[in-house]
Amino acid sequence: MHQGNHRDHEGAKKLFELTKDVKVAMLTTADQDGTLNSRPMWNNDIDENGDIWFFTKLHSPKTAEISRDNQVNLAYSDPSSQTYVSIAGKAEVIRDQALIDAKWQESLKTWFPNGKNDPEVGLIRIHPEQGEYWDSPSSTMVHLYGYVKATLTGESPKTETKKVNLA
Repeated sequence: MHQGNHRDHEGAKKLFELTKDVKVAMLTTADQDGTLNSRPMWNNDIDENGDIWFFTKLHSPKTAEISRDNQVNLAYSDPSSQTYVSIAGKAEVIRDQALIDAKWQESLKTWFPNGKNDPEVGLIRIHPEQGEYWDSPSSTMVHLYGYVKATLTGESPKTETKKVNLA
């Protein structure tokens, strides 16, 4: 549940721990008529302040949408471990060569073949405000037991879920 205006440090730690090994996040923005658009983004970096960073082309539909409405959502999914995370926050498009140099990874050349000095390379910084996670035991036997128990008793399988204030 939402905990007022106080950051939930333990919840935030768990939420970010759950996302660290998920390679792709779905970034959702809204276009000018309010239609939601989602696209996969390579999960690159969470800094010491909890801000989440992604590389982007500066002139793209997502950056135009962020400039009009900076409220975004990130969705992370790892079905193999039954872990799911949603993070809502405010996004900002940044062109700062020193930051680009510091965060650059050679694997990004797949999307940016001209490298980190390409003037079209930019960053999206997302400042999380609220998150929610669902974390289930990952063992196949635990899932099977939970499914059978739920079927026989009508009780839902045990899943840890929590809303986390990140502001």
